[in-house]
Amino acid sequence: MNKLSQQEEKELLDFIKVWLKTHGYTQKDLADELNIKSSRTSEIAKKVKEFYKKGGVFNIVKNLIKIEQNWLNNTQINPKKENKTYPYNQLDIDSLVNQIKKDSQR
Repeated sequence: MNKLSQQEEKELLDFIKVWLKTHGYTQKDLADELNIKSSRTSEIAKKVKEFYKKGGVFNIVKNLIKIEQNWLNNTQINPKKENKTYPYNQLDIDSLVNQIKKDSQR
C-alpha cells in the first residue's frame, strides 16, 4: 500500500477526534482499545498508519467499526456513557421543592 498523504492523515485524525467526541470517549479510551500505551495523537496516528499498510482505508474503517461495536455493546462499563435520568434539571428547583414537600407529607 502507498503511504497516507499528510492531508489524508490529517483528515482521518480529525474524523477520529469528532467520532470520539460524538460517542463520548477520549483518546485515552481509543488508545486502550488499540492496545497502545500512549493516547497522544502521534501514537494514534502511528497505529492508523499500521492499519493502512495492512489493508488501506478499508482496514482502518474495519478496525474503527470493531471498536465502535465494542463500545456500543459495553456502554454500561464506561461511566461517562451512563444514561442516568434525573427527573429535574438544575433550573427546575421549584418543581423539586414541591415534590420534596409532597413526599415529606406522606
